[in-house]
Amino acid sequence: MRIGLIGAGNMAGALARGLGLPARIFDVDVARAQTLADQVGGSVAASNADVIAGSDLVILCHKPAQLTAVAATASAAVHQGTLIVSLLGGVALADVRAAYAGATVFRIMPNTAVEVGAGVIGFVDDDGEAPEAFSAIQALFAKVGEVFLIPESQMAALTAVSGVAPAYAALVAEAQIDAAVRAGIPAAVAARLVGASMAGGVAILQREEMDTLGVRRAVTSPGGVTARGLAALEAGGLRAAFDDAMDAVLGAGA
Repeated sequence: MRIGLIGAGNMAGALARGLGLPARIFDVDVARAQTLADQVGGSVAASNADVIAGSDLVILCHKPAQLTAVAATASAAVHQGTLIVSLLGGVALADVRAAYAGATVFRIMPNTAVEVGAGVIGFVDDDGEAPEAFSAIQALFAKVGEVFLIPESQMAALTAVSGVAPAYAALVAEAQIDAAVRAGIPAAVAARLVGASMAGGVAILQREEMDTLGVRRAVTSPGGVTARGLAALEAGGLRAAFDDAMDAVLGAGA
């Protein structure tokens, strides 16, 4: 399958490197497109239309506000069998289909962990028009993470959980590393220690099928150090902070 990318930003790069497939790429920043093409063994296209004309699957990775402008230069190149996958946050599937009449269009929202094969990919569950293509796209993206089939009405909420998750995980790790350094552990050791500890905690949660309460109870002795630490996090407003973050992200996308 010949893959094309319109846009060569962070998400395009994460996807291309995660999939490990050569891609035909166009970006107004030619140097950025060339860098990504070199990384994945792909090539730089001359235009948006060139990407569509030379690809079986085109992934829209440009800024959402550019839908109309990009489609105006590219939609005429749509050919029989063209598949388009939109990563445009906040842009309804119906709008992308209208902009690319004649193409088979789907909407997904991955997070940047696709680059390491551990992504979360929201996939709008709308396979009524082309079930075979729907299955093929789902199988392709399952190679770089877990695909969640959801109604479009839930896409913003999914993004507010998974899209931001790598940054949130980095912030939580950073806070714990800083606390460890304050307790006397060298920074380099603290970083490795926190990373290994977080990875172990996630592995246990996955083994226990995300039974968060059960895992906490298994680790926590009454009156012990873990109980005291959890109480401090609760008193510090950890849950409220995540509620506020969810509201902030959803509000920004409104």
